[in-house]
Amino acid sequence: MLEIELKREGKISRLTNKTFNFDPKLKDGFYSANYFLKSNRIVKENEPNHIVTMQWFQRRDDSMLCGVDEAIALLHTFAISPETLQIEAMNDGDIINNMMPVLKVTGKYENFGFLESVIDGILARRTSVATNVREVLKVVGNTPVFSMADRQDDYHTQIGDGYATFVAGITKISTDAQGLWWGGRGMGTMPHALIQVCGGDVCKAADIYLKTYPDEKVTALIDYNNNVVVDSVLLAKHLGHKLNAVRVDTSKSLIDHYFDNKDTTSFDAHGVCKELIFALRKALDDNGFNFVKIIVSSSFTPEKIQEWTRLNVPVDMYGVGTYFVNNMTCGFTGDLVMLDGKGEAKEGRANYNNDKLKVVNYPIY
Repeated sequence: MLEIELKREGKISRLTNKTFNFDPKLKDGFYSANYFLKSNRIVKENEPNHIVTMQWFQRRDDSMLCGVDEAIALLHTFAISPETLQIEAMNDGDIINNMMPVLKVTGKYENFGFLESVIDGILARRTSVATNVREVLKVVGNTPVFSMADRQDDYHTQIGDGYATFVAGITKISTDAQGLWWGGRGMGTMPHALIQVCGGDVCKAADIYLKTYPDEKVTALIDYNNNVVVDSVLLAKHLGHKLNAVRVDTSKSLIDHYFDNKDTTSFDAHGVCKELIFALRKALDDNGFNFVKIIVSSSFTPEKIQEWTRLNVPVDMYGVGTYFVNNMTCGFTGDLVMLDGKGEAKEGRANYNNDKLKVVNYPIY
């Protein structure tokens, strides 16, 4: 059985062929590019039994590889006579560079060629997400990050994206789906909707939250009235130590009321700006609420986080969503590079060597 152990914060996830719960229509080529299906038939009917080697690579340096386990499981599940294939692969979580082959498959083309584009997509999506997460974690220092990527794309992407997020080093996620493959569970705050149901009264919303979940401390979205500093202090006075944190999620189209009648000509006061967070931290501390944490979200990128980290903006946690999953940075290509033991590839490509590739045994399950 294919077993990959990943250790993140003491967790161990064992991924097997059954982990991924593939759609059985993959076997019929439902998700494969049509010209691969045609090529498979043509080869089978006219030039069968050639042994080919296909390799997959991408063109970005310093990327974090992900999706290899899934691609191997896909081959083991849907290739014809998968036990006859030789598979060489790197590991999820490895750092890769331009033109470095991460996966090689050797066998009869008609037995696996129709899966080429599906594998391209798996590797591209998972590697892009893992790389994007890694880019954020490289600049965030010791400040925690949680993934809000559930609302940034079709819900079907959550499970695989959540796994790629985990591979890159984030275990704080917003849905159970994001943690399915590695055992994580979703976490969350008090949403805007709850405050809206309470007529914009953040204190009432906190009260009924605690009535339903009395053993939890409250983490509240605090920008509903676009008056973050005032409402945070108001809620802190109301809840005391029952308030864990406030999350600032101000829209980029708005300027918080804290800046009413203040000179903002020297900076951009829209959205979640650093000047607002400094003011919020000061107001909480001045009123005796230094224990209340500040969480920020809304359009955070590595560049913005790096600047805030350099300036010591008082943030206790970042929420990131769009940058993780709507930023495809790594596109993969599959190429045939060997034919019956001899080099055979299109101009500009070759069977590239990579000592980090390891043979993967066919699973028994």
